[in-house]
Amino acid sequence: MEIPPKSPDGSEKSPQSKELMTSNTGSTLCMSSRSESVWTSASRSKWDIYHKPVIVVSVGAAIFLFGVVITSLSCFLTKNKNVYKMCGPAFLSLGLMLLVCGLVWIPIIRKKQKQRQKSQFLQSLKSFFFNR
Repeated sequence: MEIPPKSPDGSEKSPQSKELMTSNTGSTLCMSSRSESVWTSASRSKWDIYHKPVIVVSVGAAIFLFGVVITSLSCFLTKNKNVYKMCGPAFLSLGLMLLVCGLVWIPIIRKKQKQRQKSQFLQSLKSFFFNR
């Protein structure tokens, strides 16, 4: 009789059985994924689709305007001029980066929506012709 090897942590289970117990099955992977399924055809509102890029654009614009204010303070105030000259451009660049990322994100989402509509249309055509 052969004694199964003990695992390094001292438990009685073999590494293979532990691996089988903790592995994810396909159903749990599908349930935990963030992407939408092709099978769900529930229509979403515009806010549900575009809320993330709108928030990124809004935050980017606010940070950019804050950077404009801080940079302009370096022209008018003389007390902490070096601090304003360092922080102002940093906020300007961060705000501009977020603003541009959000503005580029919107056409990407539009393109994905069009592709999803085409995919659902082709899926319905395929099911119509092949399920006869």
